[in-house]
Amino acid sequence: MQENNSYFELEPFLVQQAPRAAYYIPNYISAREEEYLLRQVYNSPKPKWTQLSGRKLQNWGGLPHPRGMVLENLPLWLQTYTEKVSSLGVFGDHSANHVLVNEYRPGEGIMPHEDGPLYYPTVTTISLGSHILLDFYLPLSKETVPDQEQVPLSEEQRHIFSLLLEPRSLLVLREDLYTNHLHGIRPVTHDTLTATVVNLNQCAAQVGDTLQRDTRVSLTIRYVPKVLKTSLLLGKRK
Repeated sequence: MQENNSYFELEPFLVQQAPRAAYYIPNYISAREEEYLLRQVYNSPKPKWTQLSGRKLQNWGGLPHPRGMVLENLPLWLQTYTEKVSSLGVFGDHSANHVLVNEYRPGEGIMPHEDGPLYYPTVTTISLGSHILLDFYLPLSKETVPDQEQVPLSEEQRHIFSLLLEPRSLLVLREDLYTNHLHGIRPVTHDTLTATVVNLNQCAAQVGDTLQRDTRVSLTIRYVPKVLKTSLLLGKRK
């Protein structure tokens, strides 16, 4: 019941022009909260950072694995926001137990991907510091081509729409949009907004605007259903 009631409350934020379902909430947190979260991210111990080719990240709550995730306690500054997001009922009766902190500098991005079966089929993201365009694509298995020709479509041809994620916003993805589409971020330094950005009626920007990217930090808050107790991993030794 919690999930139904909560999504009823979220319904005004549904992105109408996108496949179900994306909910976009601008100004979900205040400027003061944004400043606080950024300070906590950059005050985290250096070993928490992992450098990848297109971005760097922090992993909090445990390392998701097909066998299960060994839970680690979230720091209070993250727990506050996992509880806040979970109170929307976006994970059903569960509470988020995993946060991925990503840093994207101008010109950095991530290739189209899906979040996969390790997570509850809902992903929530709080954006900090800068905007980003989140692009959505048909996966290769969903390609349709004219005259039944089996010609691979390019990434550009598979692109179907984008969402503008502004600083301090919350994005919730679920249903078909989570399970049957890929999402990614192009590695560019600025974004020119076109009609393919389908949530501009919920944003301060408009078609034709060019937005310069700054460093963006995202908090990707999720629930990992399969968790392991440490004792199960270690086993009992005689």
